[in-house]
Amino acid sequence: MVTLTTNYGTMHLVLFDDTPLHKANFIKLIDKKFYDSLLFHRIIEGFMIQGGDPESKKAKAGDRLGGGGGDMERIPYEFKTNHVHKKGALAAARDNNPEKKSSACQFYIVQGKKLSDEELTVVASRNNMNYTTQQRADYIGIGGTPRLDNNYTVFGEVIDHLEVIDEIAKQPRDESDRPLKDVKMAMKVKKMKKKKITKQFGYQYQ
Repeated sequence: MVTLTTNYGTMHLVLFDDTPLHKANFIKLIDKKFYDSLLFHRIIEGFMIQGGDPESKKAKAGDRLGGGGGDMERIPYEFKTNHVHKKGALAAARDNNPEKKSSACQFYIVQGKKLSDEELTVVASRNNMNYTTQQRADYIGIGGTPRLDNNYTVFGEVIDHLEVIDEIAKQPRDESDRPLKDVKMAMKVKKMKKKKITKQFGYQYQ
């Protein structure tokens, strides 16, 4: 159970067992307090909010961010068709490396937009995805960014207070998509039994 605190509210996230490399790396960084005082340095309403650049901790207003962490070892991709870019999905950012390896520290949380069944069918054929009935219902009902599926590793998801994503995503930003007012984060993680998470948050494990 990851608790992510921001200027605009607190969200809780679960990390997936079937993306073990990303899960272990994220927990390691949280335990080291790597993310505390870092910024959501890139926000695009209707798309996603991105953070985890270590250079953002002491960044001055107007500094261009997004290149930090490149000296850390990248993580091999762990694409899973059961984890898609619906609203609230936690995914690893990456550069254009041909192996599609993930950044060791930068991540994004999906906001996205609601899609029609026809729009989703077109995207599915482009990215070679065969969406389940539940995945289609999620993309149509709460939205997401399906064009990223099969291209970036989704390794967790927000399980409450999705409105915090909306609040951050709508903030004024500069031409490089950095919020004009810093959006700081802090994270902590603790082990919880799945049954307890389901009872406390109503989250159903697939």
